[in-house]
This record gives sequence, structure tokens and C-alpha cells, in this order.
Amino acid sequence: MQFSNLGSLDAHGFARNRFWSIDPDPSPFPTNTSNKVFVDLILKPTEEDIKTWPHSYEFRLRVALGPGGDLMLTSRIRNTNSDGKPFTFTFAYHTYFSVSDISEVRVEGLETLDYLDNMQNRKRCTEQGDAITFESEVDKIYLSTPTKIAILDHEKKRTFVIRKDGLPDAVVWNPWDKKAKAMADFGDDEYKHMLCVEAAAIERPITLKPGEEWRGRQELSAVPSSYCSGQLDPRKVLQGS
Repeated sequence: MQFSNLGSLDAHGFARNRFWSIDPDPSPFPTNTSNKVFVDLILKPTEEDIKTWPHSYEFRLRVALGPGGDLMLTSRIRNTNSDGKPFTFTFAYHTYFSVSDISEVRVEGLETLDYLDNMQNRKRCTEQGDAITFESEVDKIYLSTPTKIAILDHEKKRTFVIRKDGLPDAVVWNPWDKKAKAMADFGDDEYKHMLCVEAAAIERPITLKPGEEWRGRQELSAVPSSYCSGQLDPRKVLQGS
């Protein structure tokens, strides 16, 4: 219910550290996606949660897997306060991607966009490069991003495609060597083989009145990378379906 330390809660909020229940009788998928298998998870506040964040809510997360391995995450958050009070939150999926070598990876779809640089106290900047590549620590929040982003892994000739809805921002993060060594739950060299790109709603926090519901969706897929003049060509991915 909170991105990073942007709020009064502990970093990244509390939803990720709670036990969720499974909905035994979830609503069916629309007919055009009936070939997916899925599970619906539900999170509601405990008495301890309300002491920390005094609001009543229902958070539903549908995790769906397609026959080709596509993963779809659909989140619905409803304000169930009985006292008439609205609440406000920020949101981000913590999606970490396994890559062959971070120095051989590029991200397409975020060129020329404004971003908040978390390494410069969230200073607002504008992306200058043709694509995002990695030579040092990166921790940025890209604003008003497109609905599709591509992560191209040159060595594996593989592209991860992120499709999103209701989540206008995108976080790009890699801790690099010094921060990786300082993190207790992160291997010293693991930064070389991971990249975090997550759909998010951060710049404009979401406010819900009682009875209102917010919905956000992220779909992840992996496709073979195509080549053009010896370089990975993301345009076929970004312009494709």
C-alpha cells in the first residue's frame, strides 16, 4: 500500500509481509481469456494493521498464467471504511527479472521521458539516451510511461515484455556492486544477473472514497528477440500486439 518510503509506513508498506487468503469461489475470467489458470488472493486488515494504518479495505490479487507462460497480475483495492473517510496510497509491483549479464541488457520504451532520480533526492530529470543501459547503480521512477515496455537481453536473445494498465509510472532499479554487498538479503554478485522494472502508480497517489475501487494490471511475457542490422530491434515488440 506504499511505494518505498513515500509515506508513513515502513518501506514498501505492509501488504507484501502479510498472509493472504485464497478465494474459494472467484468470479470467472472473461471468455477471451478463459484459457488461463488463475488464483484469487484476498487481503483484509487485521487489528494490528489498523493500529498502523487506520483504514478498512479489501485488496484482491488475481494471479493468472497463460499456456505460453504469460503471467498476469490484476490488483483491485476497495475502500471499505464505514466512517466515510477516504484513503490514499501508492503502488508498485516488485517484479525482478533474471538476465544473463546486466551490462548486456537494455530497456526500451522509456526514452525521452521525465523521471525522478532516487539517487538525487528524487530530482526530476529527462531521459536523454536512445535506450536505458546499465553501467552503475540505477534507481529511477519514470513518469507517464507507455502501456508497453521491453527488456532486451542481448546474450540470451530474449525480450521480456511488460504490458500494464492503471499504472502510469515505471520503476527501474539495479543496486550495483556496493549496495548489493551492503544488503543482507542480496548476494554480492547477484546484481549482475537481475533487473527490477515494475509498473507503478507513484507520482499521483491514488485516493479512494468509501465504496470506490481501484484496479491495476501488469502482464509479463518472454519472447525471442529479433535482430536488425546486428542489433536487437525492440520496435517489433513495442509495436506488436
